[in-house]
Amino acid sequence: MTAHTSLPRRAAAELIGTAGLLVVVIGSGIQAAELSRDAGVALIANSLASAIGLGLIITLLGPLSGAHLNPVVTLTSWWARRTSGEGLGGREALVYTAAQTAGAIGGAVLAEAMFGRMPGTFATQVRDGGHLLVGEVVATAGLVLVIQGLGRTGRTRLIPAAVAAYIAAAIWFTSSGSFANPAGTIGRSFSDSFTGIAPQSLPGFVAAQLLGGAAGLALAALLYGRARATGGTNARPAAATEAPTAVALEAAVARVPVVAAVVVGAPVVAPVVVDVAVEMEAVAESLAETGTVEGTATTKADYETIG
Repeated sequence: MTAHTSLPRRAAAELIGTAGLLVVVIGSGIQAAELSRDAGVALIANSLASAIGLGLIITLLGPLSGAHLNPVVTLTSWWARRTSGEGLGGREALVYTAAQTAGAIGGAVLAEAMFGRMPGTFATQVRDGGHLLVGEVVATAGLVLVIQGLGRTGRTRLIPAAVAAYIAAAIWFTSSGSFANPAGTIGRSFSDSFTGIAPQSLPGFVAAQLLGGAAGLALAALLYGRARATGGTNARPAAATEAPTAVALEAAVARVPVVAAVVVGAPVVAPVVVDVAVEMEAVAESLAETGTVEGTATTKADYETIG
């Protein structure tokens, strides 16, 4: 991202980019369903169009805003600032999230109008069941891990293609179809089409996505160590890590019933998920044998890319 790009311009990029992504996802779904009665063929067309469109949007808007297009990715950038000093501030994260949500809704309405359908009609496709929520946790955790892994190893140029490829695959290998984006999920509730989701299914999906984002950060910390603004290592003597590891594990296990109750029974709120992320990242960092990969200092751009 260009360091001197103003926040309003970055917000505009996030709004336009997320709107464009929803036009691609919903529009290709409508077109595919109209051209083929075979659900498999329609899904192939939809997943390919969605992946190609996503990769192009990230490539085009990444230099402006980081092309998050996804509140979960924005939250990981905000979390990176809390832990390493690099990333978005709280106000910036709120502006990004608002722009992404507005853009997603606008993109859904535009896609409906483009195909001669009634704009603003809510989706009727109910997507419920614990297995679908597990699919969303897996899809979102994998997305965050791809972004964080490439960023922390100095390979950010691969992120547009890698994220596009991951989403294309995740649409197929997850039970939920890999929404993996709270703003996009809300936007898709405004389209009663192949890719839609009924409003009553939103709380569970958004909760699972936030939990998946926390899990993705924990996995990145476990594999690559805690993100740092400068180079160095996070390795610690064994005597200093054994006790914290046990304490962190106990704390994380104690959180599990709370997280399960929130996901199954009510919408998750961001503070709860952030608290869970603290516990999970503490466990991951304690278990990691080494810190940041040698020679891969993390920069601001590493955290400002989406999926």
